[in-house]
Amino acid sequence: MKPDVPAVLSDLVARIAGEIAPHVQPAYLAGSLGMAAALIAMATEEWDNAAQWRVEENAALRVLFAEAGGLGLTADLGQRLARLAASRDADVRVSTLDAANDELRGALIELHAAVERLDGAEARRIEGAIWAELAASTERRRRASGNI
Repeated sequence: MKPDVPAVLSDLVARIAGEIAPHVQPAYLAGSLGMAAALIAMATEEWDNAAQWRVEENAALRVLFAEAGGLGLTADLGQRLARLAASRDADVRVSTLDAANDELRGALIELHAAVERLDGAEARRIEGAIWAELAASTERRRRASGNI
């Protein structure tokens, strides 16, 4: 048997919120169960999307780093960005994707700081691309379940 993780977690949410919590007293314990169900619902959504948004974001950052190669950055930053732009996500375990994403996001912060100090249309274009990717990253992480 192969458990379908989202289905199992969704069933657990339904049981906690619909069958158990309404019968629990005192009310604050029922509220705690409701919050637990909401957290499980968020984990369910994360399970299904975790690898996809990390792969998308890592790829987008690599493209951005490749585009920033000719900006006249310091040699160290330019070499780091070139190395990261050439890297790939061969291992799609979420923990490995997160480690790569952490490194890429660290480099993005350095690139953003460097680009803000540069003049010229190409620097402004890269700066705009950075802001666009930050907005896209926020959208990737948006929960369908709302503001839980």
